[in-house]
Amino acid sequence: MQVFRGFHHPGIAAQCALTIGNFDGVHRGHQAMLALLLSEARHRGLPTCVLTFEPHPRDFFAKKLGKPELAPARIATLRDKLQELERCGIDQVVVLRFDEALASLPAQDFIQRVLIDGLGTKYVLVGDDFRFGAKRQGDYATLDAAGQRQGFDVARMMSYEVHGLRVSSSAVREALADGDMDGAARLLGRPYAISGHVIHGQKLGRQLAETAPGRGDGFRTLNLKFDHDKPAAHGIFAVRVHGLDGQDRTLGGSGGIVLDGVASLGVRPTVEDAGRVLLEVHALDWPATLAARLGPGEAYGKLVRVELLQKLRDEARFDGLDALTAAIREDVRQARAYFAEPATTHAAVRRQTTRDRI
Repeated sequence: MQVFRGFHHPGIAAQCALTIGNFDGVHRGHQAMLALLLSEARHRGLPTCVLTFEPHPRDFFAKKLGKPELAPARIATLRDKLQELERCGIDQVVVLRFDEALASLPAQDFIQRVLIDGLGTKYVLVGDDFRFGAKRQGDYATLDAAGQRQGFDVARMMSYEVHGLRVSSSAVREALADGDMDGAARLLGRPYAISGHVIHGQKLGRQLAETAPGRGDGFRTLNLKFDHDKPAAHGIFAVRVHGLDGQDRTLGGSGGIVLDGVASLGVRPTVEDAGRVLLEVHALDWPATLAARLGPGEAYGKLVRVELLQKLRDEARFDGLDALTAAIREDVRQARAYFAEPATTHAAVRRQTTRDRI
């Protein structure tokens, strides 16, 4: 899959079948739309293209109005969104910067400059609530009328439901905010996950006493930066880590070591007041094969994916490191208990097949 920042690039296909949206989370509703896009593109002999925006338009307007509470909680980073779009079979993604110029662009100018001149759109598929252009003046009817005049097909996909619930990014955010990881997974069609490169932290974890047998290096953590200051999920979780050995079998790898762990997603109120959001993962066990290759609990620079499977508690501020250490010990105990349960008691959520999705 090719990714372009803006549409002024010679590598962009001259014509395409297009869909437009933020695609935060790439949930099952998005997947159904993308499956339909692929089908229509094949019939027309066109490459598929997703037009998406960064920052999220609501982020832009929240900042412009000085009302940060209007910004949506973010389900996925751009990296994770692009990865899921690639897994859905999309040929190219155009990431358009949402700024004042784009926000003030009239609907008809958006059609001409972006869809026709920029992307060579021959077919466009949108959702039932799609709006575009300055002051959201454009809608499906606007787009359809332009298509009839200017020679491109327009289609609209209605809401996608699971067990009577409309699947949307808002519904996923609500499930994650409530700590309902099984509910979020049903909406996403897969366990909720965050990926990123392992970065250096304060190395505080190795200073905290670990009481588990055979571990004398404290609560070492794999630290991943979440690139938005308002994550949809937050708290302490039982997790699984993929990719430390360069293989991720759930993303097409041939093998892959998977580690169980406990993780904190948040701003670390006890030890830091910088406001940055980190995902800190403590692996419950560190295989000797990894220790020999990477060192004891270290993997700086590795690209890993962390599945958040069960919420254990909310993030909290503790009165000192002793209280924090005691809380982490209890988190580790609960995570071990979770993974000790038979696999059949955990919600098994698989990505839906194309046939299931449409």
